[in-house]
Amino acid sequence: MLDLKIIREKTKEVKANCQNRLAKVDIDRLLELDNQRREVLAKIDDLRAKRNTSSKTKPTPEIIAEMKSVGEEIKKLEESVEPIETEFGELLLRVPNLTHPDVVVSTNEDDNPILEVVKEPNKFDFEPLDHVQLGEKMDLIDFDRAIKVSGAKFYYLKNELAVIEFALIQYALSVAMKHGFIPFSTPDLAKREVLEGLGFSPRGESTQIYNVENSDLCLIGTAEITMGGYHKDEVLDESDLPKKYVAVSHCFRTEAGAYSKFSKGIFRVHQFTKVEMFQYTTPENSESAHQEILKIEKEIFDGLEIPYRIIDHCTADLGTPAIRTYDLEAWMPGKPSKDDKLGDWAEITSTSNCTDFQSRGLNIKYKSSDPKSSDGAGGKVDYLHMLNGTAIAMPRAIIAILENNQQKDGSILVPKVLQKYCDFKKIERK
Repeated sequence: MLDLKIIREKTKEVKANCQNRLAKVDIDRLLELDNQRREVLAKIDDLRAKRNTSSKTKPTPEIIAEMKSVGEEIKKLEESVEPIETEFGELLLRVPNLTHPDVVVSTNEDDNPILEVVKEPNKFDFEPLDHVQLGEKMDLIDFDRAIKVSGAKFYYLKNELAVIEFALIQYALSVAMKHGFIPFSTPDLAKREVLEGLGFSPRGESTQIYNVENSDLCLIGTAEITMGGYHKDEVLDESDLPKKYVAVSHCFRTEAGAYSKFSKGIFRVHQFTKVEMFQYTTPENSESAHQEILKIEKEIFDGLEIPYRIIDHCTADLGTPAIRTYDLEAWMPGKPSKDDKLGDWAEITSTSNCTDFQSRGLNIKYKSSDPKSSDGAGGKVDYLHMLNGTAIAMPRAIIAILENNQQKDGSILVPKVLQKYCDFKKIERK
C-alpha cells in the first residue's frame, strides 16, 4: 500500500497519479475517513491510558464505577470505528503506487514505448501454422479431453511437448541460479490477506483470483504472491540483502473480462506453470535490481532464439503495486494482428519494481547496518523494496517455440539450449 504520509502531504500529486493510472479511488473520502479514524483511535487511547492509571491505585467504589463506564465507552468507540476502518482499508488498497519519472504518461493502455527489438520476426517460405494446428497435427496438445475433464481454457500437453515444458523449467532455473537466485517450489494457495497486502484484488466481479469456498485461501495467479509473502512480518538485516529467489508454481486465473481478448488455444488459460524471479532489496538498489531481472529475462529468450521486443508500460497499463514495468513481447507467427494479418507480438514476460508498496502491505522491513544511521538499537529500521519478474510462463513460451521453429517439412526444431534436457532435437509427425 502507498505510504499514508505521502497521501496526506502530496494529495494533489496522488490524485493526478490515480488519474494517470486509471485508478478510480476517491482520495478526498479516503482522507476524510483517515481523520475520523484517527480522532476515534485517539479517544480510545486516552481512555485506555486513564484505565491503566486507575488500575495502579487502590480501587474504591467510585473508581470501580468510573472504570466500568470507561470500559463501556471504549467498547462503543471500538464498534463505531470498525465500519470506518473497513471503508478506509478498502479505499487505501485501491490507491496505486507512485510512478517512475521516466514512465510515459498516457491514458491509453496501448501507448507503451518500444525500447528495443531483438531478432527480427521470422519469414517463412511456406504457409506457417498456428500452435493449435501444430499441436493437433503433431499430437502435442489435447483440448477436447481437457474440456471434458476440466472445462474450457484447460489443456493437456503430451508427448514431446510435455517433456519440453519440464525442459523449460530446468533451463529457466539454471539461468536464474547462475545469477545467484535460490530455487523454490511454492504452495499453490495463499491467504487472502497476503494477496491484499501485495496489491492483488481477490474480491469483486473483475477479480482474476479463484477463492476457495469456506476458507480465507486463494489459488495463486503467480509465485509473486507466495514469494512476496515469504518474509511477511519480518525484519531482515541489510547485510543479508538482496534476497534473490526463483520459484516454480502452478498459476490459476479466472480470466474475468478477457472475453474480448485473443484467447486461442493455450494463449489465455485458467491454469499454467510459471517460473518467477523475486528480489528483496534496499531502496537504493532497487533500480539496478530491476535492470538485473530484465537482463536475465533477455538472456533466457536470447538462448531460446525467439524474436522479441522490450516495452515500457505507460501509466495506464501499470498494475497497482508497480512504479515501473517492462515486458518482453515475443513474435508469434500464428497470432492475428489488429489489421487481421497473421503474425503479431505478445507478452511473454513481465518485470515490475514495486518499491515499498508491497512491503508496507505485508510489514516487511530491513535493519540498516550503517553505524551512522544507528538509532541506538542496532541500526535504522525501514521498509525494503520488492521486485518480481517472469523467467518462463509456459503457455506463451511454448507457443513462441512451436510457431517460430516450425519447418517446411512439418517438423519443429527444439532450441539448442533445451536439447540437453530432452532426448530429441526435433519433433516430427508420428
